Amino acid sequence: MFIAAALAILVTMALALTRALLGPTVYDRILAVNMFGTKTVLIIAVYGFLTGRPDFLDIALVYALINFISTIAVLKFFEYGDLGHAGTTRRKRGAR
Repeated sequence: MFIAAALAILVTMALALTRALLGPTVYDRILAVNMFGTKTVLIIAVYGFLTGRPDFLDIALVYALINFISTIAVLKFFEYGDLGHAGTTRRKRGAR
């Protein structure tokens, strides 16, 4: 059963990779790469279960955190063109 789940995850990873290469916009590509990273976390967890090594779940959690942070960083870079942009605060007219 878990081997079938692993094969299904690998098929969806291939579809996500195809979407990342052919996506019409940069946001579609970023979403596809994020989905590929999420599927990688799942395949690491399934592999850890199949081999009887639960310590792979720790690796999967670390990879999930890295995937999340990198997706946010890439989206911020494409939105603002800079990773150090802290946002702007608007002052009211006439205030100094």
